[in-house]
Amino acid sequence: MSRWAQAVSGQGPGRGQAYAARFEAMAAAGLDVHGEASLVAGLVEAPARVLDAGCGTGRVAIRLAELGYEVVGVDLDIAMLDVARRAAPALTWLVADLAELDTIVVEAATFDLVVTAGNVIPLLAAGTESRVLRALAGQLRPGGLLLAGFGLDAAHLPIPDATVSLATYDALCADAGLDLEQRWSTWDGHPYAEGGYAVSLHRRGAGGRGHLPPDAPP
Repeated sequence: MSRWAQAVSGQGPGRGQAYAARFEAMAAAGLDVHGEASLVAGLVEAPARVLDAGCGTGRVAIRLAELGYEVVGVDLDIAMLDVARRAAPALTWLVADLAELDTIVVEAATFDLVVTAGNVIPLLAAGTESRVLRALAGQLRPGGLLLAGFGLDAAHLPIPDATVSLATYDALCADAGLDLEQRWSTWDGHPYAEGGYAVSLHRRGAGGRGHLPPDAPP
């Protein structure tokens, strides 16, 4: 079971709508809720192909589609995806474990950018991080970008303890053929020094390992 599933255990099928309502309230109050999409737009031009991995209720993917990007959203949480599908039925929404992207209908090595927002990486099932990073790398074309933002301490996570350090994340990315290009402290693009949240940009080289063979360890 993923750490996300553990964190939302007992919340019921209405959790997707409740999650979306939080951001709707923030937008109604005049707050910018599209920092992730804005950063993506500063990295690749529309109509680039973007995979929103761990898309949840589709907030980021829907905004990117509005900006002219070709977007695919994938998530394992049906309650969250149901909200995304109702909000944007014309977009492609896939139900899948990120560690198993090879097994679903996503054409490999064709995305210009993969984005994982909303603490996707630290909320993966324990022990699957390496496999997920390789699977995400396998969705990127050579030279494509992986953009991930996540918390590094309990204050920035919905779980009691941090699960992935930046050093560990960079090592997992390197093993998947992804090289660190830049790091920020927020989706607004402020340079990272130290702190409990980081947004990291990695690029897939021509020799990125991508998909795992069927008998590879996690």
